[in-house]
Amino acid sequence: MADYKLAAAEAASEFIKAGQLIGLGAGSTVAHLIDIIKKNETLAKTLTFVSSSFKTNAYLLKNDLKVQSPAFIHHIDIYFDGCDQFDAQLNALKSGGGIHTTEKILAAMAAAFILMGDEGKCVEFLDATYPLVIEILPVALLSVLSRLAVDFPDANITQRMSSQKDGALISDHGNFLVDVYFKKLPDPADLNKLVKMIPGVVEHSLFYNMATKAIVAGESGVRII
Repeated sequence: MADYKLAAAEAASEFIKAGQLIGLGAGSTVAHLIDIIKKNETLAKTLTFVSSSFKTNAYLLKNDLKVQSPAFIHHIDIYFDGCDQFDAQLNALKSGGGIHTTEKILAAMAAAFILMGDEGKCVEFLDATYPLVIEILPVALLSVLSRLAVDFPDANITQRMSSQKDGALISDHGNFLVDVYFKKLPDPADLNKLVKMIPGVVEHSLFYNMATKAIVAGESGVRII
């Protein structure tokens, strides 16, 4: 069976040039991309990497690749990441890892933000298959939850809890994470603005109008949107 994620990563690697600062998200497609880069030792030695993901950073260091902290950069040449779903306008939902705040910071720094994935990720319009994840300051949790309940009365709003310890799941920044499951996803432009404007919201997992390209692999091959 064809590995479409590997095919997407191979196509993504063609965009990388010597001397660049490369941003990486998380997931198996990103891991494939690291493996491909590592094989080209001459290129790999010239590159610097920055990532939002603990696992990705660990894998980069395991492969003796140069890693920089996001706190010490202000520009990235290309940011590569996967997603749960993206639409024809390249708006993307990233719900799984709960690290979307740093991912957005890196994506916003990048001259190019390239999504990677198999054809199952690509839809004409974003839908309610995946939740919107919201990172919330602890002091504002109850007020934000109350506001969300008013703004989205038909949604199922659930705070993420830890499976490894008693209590809430805490983000990398010490905040709470809340999943909003919609029956029908609101218009992305309206949703992006409405949630961002709630005091106490740090970030949400809708990447609206941020990606510049998407690399999609499937039965018919690889295409670039």
